[in-house]
Order: sequence, then structure tokens, then C-alpha cells
Amino acid sequence: MSNLGSFVWSIADQLRGVYKPNQYGGIILPFTILRRLDCMMDGQRETMRELAAKFEGGVLDAQVKRKTGLAFYNTGQYDFARLLQDPEGLRANLIDYVAGFSANIDVFERFGFEQVIDKLAEKNRLYLVVSKFAEIDLHPDAVPNAAMGDLYEHLIYKFAEASNEEAGEHYTPRDAIRLMVDLLFAEESDALMEPGVVRSIYDPTAGTGGMLSVAEERLYERNPNARLRLYGQEINDQSYAICKSDMIGKGQDVDNIRLGDTLADDKFYDRTFDFCMSNPPYGVDWKASEAAVKAERAKTGAAGRFAPGLPPISDGQMLFLTHLAHKMRPRHEGGGRAGIVLNGSPLFTGAAESGPSEIRRWLLENDLVDAIVALPTDMFFNTGIATYIWILDNQKKPEREGKVQLIDATSMWVKMRKGMGSKRREISAEQRDEIVKLYDAFEDGEKSKILRTDEFGYWTITVERPLLDENGEVVRDRKGKPKPDAKKRDTENVPFTYGGNTRGDAGRDATIAAYFAAEIAPHVPDAWVDTAKTKVGYEIPFTRIFYTYTPPRPLEEIDRDLEQQIAEILELLREVEA
Repeated sequence: MSNLGSFVWSIADQLRGVYKPNQYGGIILPFTILRRLDCMMDGQRETMRELAAKFEGGVLDAQVKRKTGLAFYNTGQYDFARLLQDPEGLRANLIDYVAGFSANIDVFERFGFEQVIDKLAEKNRLYLVVSKFAEIDLHPDAVPNAAMGDLYEHLIYKFAEASNEEAGEHYTPRDAIRLMVDLLFAEESDALMEPGVVRSIYDPTAGTGGMLSVAEERLYERNPNARLRLYGQEINDQSYAICKSDMIGKGQDVDNIRLGDTLADDKFYDRTFDFCMSNPPYGVDWKASEAAVKAERAKTGAAGRFAPGLPPISDGQMLFLTHLAHKMRPRHEGGGRAGIVLNGSPLFTGAAESGPSEIRRWLLENDLVDAIVALPTDMFFNTGIATYIWILDNQKKPEREGKVQLIDATSMWVKMRKGMGSKRREISAEQRDEIVKLYDAFEDGEKSKILRTDEFGYWTITVERPLLDENGEVVRDRKGKPKPDAKKRDTENVPFTYGGNTRGDAGRDATIAAYFAAEIAPHVPDAWVDTAKTKVGYEIPFTRIFYTYTPPRPLEEIDRDLEQQIAEILELLREVEA
């Protein structure tokens, strides 16, 4: 793949002077897609033309699929070899060739490919580019589907690098995807080995299709007779085009890859799936989708995908979290699982009864969170920050019901020989297996913690203190009750499990009273709790849960180090003076 990628990249040399480096991708990528389709049709063109003469519409699609095994066709008279036989007519013939594809091949218009052809012809570069691509054999026998997906992503990375763009906006590292897929499949490992098993998987932020491709690849490694139906939605035109092209090569139903803003317009609003997975953008605002999201929330009410709550407009990743929770196949149909990569903010951002806290509350009180895995830093191409894989499940095994497993995999990484952007670390196959074993074992340990869902909940109480007049007397209302001093008002978070209780053991008021008596009253005897202002909150303090106390070094050891440093400094000063 590396040699192939370098060769395709070298074709960009023909574009120097005509295009800027940040424009190369818009030319090389559609030509790569076209050449892949061209090679796939080798030996099938005559059959396609014969069928097109007899059938049309859906019947033609079905006949082509039955006779050739391909989910697309081209009724034109050309291929790359024949196009090059007529240099003078190349521009018109190439446009005619592209126009001859079946309607489901809408990828070229996403690149403005006809305008690309016109400009290359005008600058006398079209024949050079077509002839270069004609030298590459991209038939699936020569370049398997997995390698083709790698080629697309290699090219995207190179073009993003050349134009100072963030490559990570378009795709997710394969090692992170493989871990997520293995965790998703872990609970169905036996069922997925059955002959002829059929499952569906969906990615609402499909990008170039990397997650879907790896999921299919991992399943077929285990069970070559399995069938995974791939579904995806993508907002970026070029990423959508590449994803759809990749799915065509895999023999998938290309109508299952759709273009659009998932938050504003769910193209699969009437479907749920066995598995869902996503790597949404971090810290990206959702202003463009705001009106549609709020309108849908008002219309659909408690049953809607955004009913639990709305995150700050500055970061929309938690909207994808609730979206995925609603796309899992319902329990009565067998249940579903979802995996999503998020940064740290969805774990704890937002006070009690804020949008993020209410989303966590909904997920945890409905027992949808199965596991959360902390990944190493420097794992992704466009960020070095901490990231986490959330695994959701709406039909947990009995031993996992009412519980959440937290796995600390931050130390499970190997250094890459050559970094790519911010990505300098990766998870090896052995480390991936170790993480999955921790998940399967479902035991408390150094790197795995099992907690009840109510252990993440708390009450935020408002603690008031009395207002004093100029004489130092407590100011009271008409009923003789002390008036609160707003300047002295404070809040405290009382865990549901304070005092060793589970939520409901002692009741809210009794637990809060016990907390107040032990933690507040001894320090401020005149304080009281305004129970009308009590709020419910949820957070997942991942770092605090895995924190281990490291005692400071003994003073004697620190003194010895200081004396040694002072001695070295004095020796250096003596050498200078000498």
C-alpha cells in the first residue's frame, strides 16, 4: 500500500503549476476512484451493455448484480485504455464515460469532476494524468478492499498534510477502531461465529468509511461466512464520495451510504442497528444544526433522540452520544450495542441538571452504559488530549446489569516508528487483546473498576447562612425564620452513596441530613439546607477513581539531593573564579 500510495501521490507532479498543493486532493482522489471502478468492471462491460439494452431501472440493477456481482454498472463504450486511443477526443469521451455510470454512482459530482476535466484539458495535463492512472492496476485481485481503504486514507492524510489541514477530521486511526470493534463484538462472540449470521452496523459520522471497513474486516477474520450490512451517513462531500466508493468495492448496498448532517437530518430515522459506532468531532459547535435539533426535540418529546438534554452549543459530541443510544436495536428485537470515541468533557462537564449532566443521568438511570475505556494520549492524528471509548448496551448480561466497568488503558501503548501529526503512539495487537480480556473478566483490579450506576449520582444542595443586621442580629422574615445571606450562600455535592448507602436505602432527605450533620454543621452551626433548591447530578470522575496516592519523599532524601546540588554549583563557581 505504501508503494502504491507513493505512486499515486507522484501523479500530483503532473499538476504542479496548474494547481496549488492544497488542491491536489480534489483531482487525484476522484481519478483514483474512477480507476478503481474501471478495473472492477474488467471483463463485465459487454454484459452490462447487453443488460442495459433489455432492462432499465431497478430491474437492470438487480440483473447486473446477479450476472456480474457488482452493485453498479456503466453503459458507455470506454475504459482507460480506449480513452487513451483518442487523445483529441479525450475530454469529451471522459465526460461521456463518467456520465454512463448507474445513478447510484453520484460520487464524481461531489468533486466537481467535469470542471476538473475541463481545466486539465485546458492546461494540457489531462492526457498525462489519465495515462498515469492507466498504469495502475486497482482490480480487487491486485488491491484487496482493505488495502484500497488504506490507500484512500493514505492519500487523504498526504493531501491534508500538504495543505496544512487536520487529517484527523476525516478518519480515525485503525488501532483505535480495531479496539472499539473488538469491544463491541465481545458480548456476541459466540453468536457471531454461527454460519450465515447477519448483522448490521451503522456510523453516523462515517468519514471515508474506515470504521465500517474495519468492522467488516474483523468480523470476516473470525467468521468468513458471516454477513455484515454497513450503513453510514457523512456530511462532507468528498469523504462521502470516498466512503461510498469504498462500499461499492466491498459489494455493499451503496444506497446505505447517505450524504447529510446527521444531527439536523437523520437519513436513517426509521432504522435501528445491531451495532453502532462513531468518532464525532471534539469541541466543534453545532450552531448550524441548532434550529433543526431544537425543533425535532420539541416535536418528538420524551421519545426523541435529543430528549435527555442538550450540551453547550460550543461542543456537539454528546448529541451523537444520545443519537447512538437511540439507534441501537431495541431490547424486544434482540438489543444493540454502540461504541463512540469522545474526549474527557462528556464524563464530567456541566453542573447538576445541566444538559450534559442530564444526558449522563438518562444514560445511567436507564442502564445503557456498559463500559468506558481510557485510551493513551497522542493516539489521534489531530489531538494529543485524553480520549475515551464509551460502550453502550441496552440488553446487558445479568452480571453487568446496574453496573459500569471503567478500564484504564492509558499505559497500554507502543511508540510509533514515525509519528503522523499528533499521533505518536498506537495500541498493539497484544495490548488490544489485553484490554478485551480485562473487559471480559469484568473484575475489580488495578486497571479495571466495577461500579454501580448510582455511584455516579449526587445531590447538589444549597447551604444557606443567616443575614445579620448592623447590630449583629439575625434578620428574620414575618414567620420568624432567618433570612439567608446571598453572599455566604454555598453549594455542596452529596453522593447518593454517602454513608455506604445505595440510592434509596436511606432516602434523599435522610442521606442529605446525615451529610449535613457530619460535614457541615460542625463547621458552621448556624447554616441550613434550602431543600427547595436541591438538584440531581451525575458525573463520571474517571481520573479520581483510578487515582493512587503516592507519598512524598522523606525530608532526609530531599535534603541530601539539595546538598548534592549545592555542592555541584559551588564547584562550578570555583572553576569559573579560577
